[in-house]
Amino acid sequence: MDERQADRRAGEAQAGAEELRLPLAAELSPLRVAVAGSSGLIGSALCDRLTMAGHSVIRLVRRTPQAGTNEVHWDPRAGQIDSGGLLGIDAVINLAGENIAGRWTAARKRAIRDSRIKGTRLLSAALAGLDSPPAVLINASATGFYGDRGAEMLVEHEPAGTGFLAELCREWEAATEPAQRAGLRVAHPRLGVVLDPLGGALRQLIPLFERGLGGVLGSGEQYLPWITLSDAIEALLHLLRRDELRGAVNVTAPEPVTNRQFTHVLAEVLGRRVGLTAPAFALRLLLGEMADQTLLSGQRAIPARLIDSGFVFRWPKLEPALLAMLSPVDLSGVVPPED
Repeated sequence: MDERQADRRAGEAQAGAEELRLPLAAELSPLRVAVAGSSGLIGSALCDRLTMAGHSVIRLVRRTPQAGTNEVHWDPRAGQIDSGGLLGIDAVINLAGENIAGRWTAARKRAIRDSRIKGTRLLSAALAGLDSPPAVLINASATGFYGDRGAEMLVEHEPAGTGFLAELCREWEAATEPAQRAGLRVAHPRLGVVLDPLGGALRQLIPLFERGLGGVLGSGEQYLPWITLSDAIEALLHLLRRDELRGAVNVTAPEPVTNRQFTHVLAEVLGRRVGLTAPAFALRLLLGEMADQTLLSGQRAIPARLIDSGFVFRWPKLEPALLAMLSPVDLSGVVPPED
């Protein structure tokens, strides 16, 4: 599956490069954009998209920057950042943060929290201290901000929920205060579950479903605020170029689904039967608090501000999105790039 999807993405990138490049290039002059979290699923795709559109990408990295590259060193744990490397940038997109998957020990929760809040505070303070700061900071957040709200339709003005993830997201967003005080336009894309077969949750689920082991989690009534990787990237670029968008913006597909609906659609797309339901108590035994706050809870988040600002989703519905991502594709007519 991984090799097939990798070939698919390579073919799409080669065949559709001009189609992807022109819309953003037509609206924005070439920008210097600093990206933190550039090696993750979203960050790597975002950097490719920005480069394809003719922009310069400066990657914030924790290792020693490689000579001759647009890399700037930072170390959120140590509170270190090369502010000089941020001179002359036009925008910053911060996607950095520890993966939340796995059992949450006290140490794990501390690492998850510190990677987001300490990193955001460090970056915001560094930007605020520049003589000529960039115009905009797009700082990731998540729909976990709302907590577990059942079937309530959640738009951006709704208050924060309760629990570790809700409190984390609230503090994460608040950590941008130095940048806001310095006059930067700050936007908080509250990302849902980003779907792509090469990474994230979907990559983990596909092998289970292909073996007939993919089942409903708990009651199955919890909502999944999903979005395709391609729509998530375009939404971030939309935030970059729309000056009126500041504060919280839900970055989710306009039609969230329940876990039960998601399970049945994914099984059908893969041509498999739905497996046995995973009872809530078993998930709690295996994953503890993490199960309660992620797998067994959800948010029916609606991207009201994206829609109101004119953003058009390429994949608003789940089944067509999964079919496009997971169906075999014929790349025989794609001309490979020259060496």
